[in-house]
Amino acid sequence: MDQGGRERTVAADVGDFADPPAEVLAEAAAAFGLLASSARLHLMWALAQGESDVTHLADRVGGALPAVSQHLSKLKLAGLVRSRREGRRQVYYVDDPDIVTVVRLMVGQLTERAEEATAPVHGLRVTGA
Repeated sequence: MDQGGRERTVAADVGDFADPPAEVLAEAAAAFGLLASSARLHLMWALAQGESDVTHLADRVGGALPAVSQHLSKLKLAGLVRSRREGRRQVYYVDDPDIVTVVRLMVGQLTERAEEATAPVHGLRVTGA
């Protein structure tokens, strides 16, 4: 019981959230490991906004074309992005709305926190002691 007399719920007691199999956790950890790179996360953020070819992605994220291409290859091998050929261009896209949701949620939340932390506080008056 907590101080208010309410019964505390322990995470392990919640029936709706059974532990996933070890294989699923390993796959999720691998995906998050790939997204731990700020360059790959930036690429995922850009692709969450819409499909693009490697040249435009390199311009957008400020990376060298070979490096961006290599990051995209890793994301593609992991199943986080896909590509299709359009003439001579390879167009990359995120074909999984859940991955887009995760990336947008995480980056969006952290952006909001950063903006709140740097926003001026209005209406507060500091008085001397």
